[in-house]
Amino acid sequence: MARFSELLRTKSLDAILADAARGTDHLKRVLGAFDLTLLGIGGVIGAGIFALVGTAAAGDAARPGAGPALVLSFLLTGVACAFCGLCYAEFASLVPISGSAYTYAYATLGELIAWIIGWDLILEYAVGNVAVAVSWSGYFCELLKGFGIEFPRWLATDLRTAIHSPDILHSAPHLFGVPIIFNLPAFSIVTALTVLLVIGIKESARFNGIMVGIKLLVLAFFVVVGLTYVKPANWTPFAPNGWAGVQAGAAVIFFAYIGFDAVSTAAEECRNPTRDMPIGILGSLAICTVIYIVVAAVLTGMIPWNHLNTAEPLSVAMRVVHKNWAAGIVAFGSVVAHTAVLLVFQLGQPRIFFSMSRDGLLPRSFSKVHPRFKTPYVTTILSGAFVALASSMASLDEMADLCNIGTLSAFILVCAGVIVLHYREPLRPRPFKTPLVPLVPLLGIGFCLYLMLGLPTLAWIRFAVWLVVGLGLYYAYGFTHSRLAARSA
Repeated sequence: MARFSELLRTKSLDAILADAARGTDHLKRVLGAFDLTLLGIGGVIGAGIFALVGTAAAGDAARPGAGPALVLSFLLTGVACAFCGLCYAEFASLVPISGSAYTYAYATLGELIAWIIGWDLILEYAVGNVAVAVSWSGYFCELLKGFGIEFPRWLATDLRTAIHSPDILHSAPHLFGVPIIFNLPAFSIVTALTVLLVIGIKESARFNGIMVGIKLLVLAFFVVVGLTYVKPANWTPFAPNGWAGVQAGAAVIFFAYIGFDAVSTAAEECRNPTRDMPIGILGSLAICTVIYIVVAAVLTGMIPWNHLNTAEPLSVAMRVVHKNWAAGIVAFGSVVAHTAVLLVFQLGQPRIFFSMSRDGLLPRSFSKVHPRFKTPYVTTILSGAFVALASSMASLDEMADLCNIGTLSAFILVCAGVIVLHYREPLRPRPFKTPLVPLVPLLGIGFCLYLMLGLPTLAWIRFAVWLVVGLGLYYAYGFTHSRLAARSA
């Protein structure tokens, strides 16, 4: 049985930087502050505002809706992420390594906690990407309808939806009596983006920049057109389910914010990380919060809040006011926005695996860098294969809740890590310093815990099972193969 002290062994920041510099597997430093800010916006604005905003406003069987007070939900979540973002910014400037929260925890809270964060980040990036891919598929099919193309439902839906829709099961082809249900659009887009990410980070950043420009224009278009159809009466009552609805709405649309920390996974590919990482993280977070509040206010003013429980709320709002042509433009913008989020999430997950492999907690092959493209191609391909297959069968809401609770737990541990590091190394030079420590990290922890309490019980059960499986894998492989343990021995 492992001694408790061995589970909490830490790897100093100096050792982390030295090991990264000493190794032969290096990523290419080509990104600047503008690239990082666009990556943050690309990762944040997507399924949350184009899809889950409807569920957050209207609610469902598991939780009350926020109604027009959805703007407060976005503000609440934005404040929570701001506290966490300040903590991320300090670590990202101190440790310009691709491991993100996993690496930060290794230096402050110990190996076991670092593994748990790395395992949780799979929920954020890989499982979160499954949810985004499923949502992308829905909007893609809506876009095709605008051109008179009806995509076969059995070829663009998840298993749970199909089981409760006899018409889908009946129309699907059968193999040995079993209906074939497969989400082809979701599978295809993930595969295509995986290929792009293997080719290079600079190429991926340029593609993301184009996608970000398009989706910001589409959201501006929605606000300008939608403002002419806003009815103040739709904002009454403002909070139909009280503060419980605001909290539940914030817990749902937290999914809309999680992309900002993906910026930190690109630290090892940033030219000047001590300056540019805080700009990318905090800048993208501030811009997206303003956009979210404006869009939510216009959406809930256009149609009654209890009519928004749909997978395509922005497009539906345009159809309700008889602007079908505008609905088509919004659907196109959503496809583009989802594409950018998929790209950024698929960029983040392989780099977490890459860092964990360099520490010996995952197989050595996971930290291989492509000799020509200088990307972590093994983990990029493995992550892409998992997301592509899972998104071809999973549903959006199940994946979003699991992603939210995993990400919130990781944010809590990052905030705790800042407190620990300030206590252990108060004199260490910090290119960016989290203000008012320990107050700001403690507020980040408190807000995240509050949002976690707004998630349904089933999400907590699934999260507990996920942690048990992760701990089993750590004891089976990571604990015995840890390079830090071998060095200590």
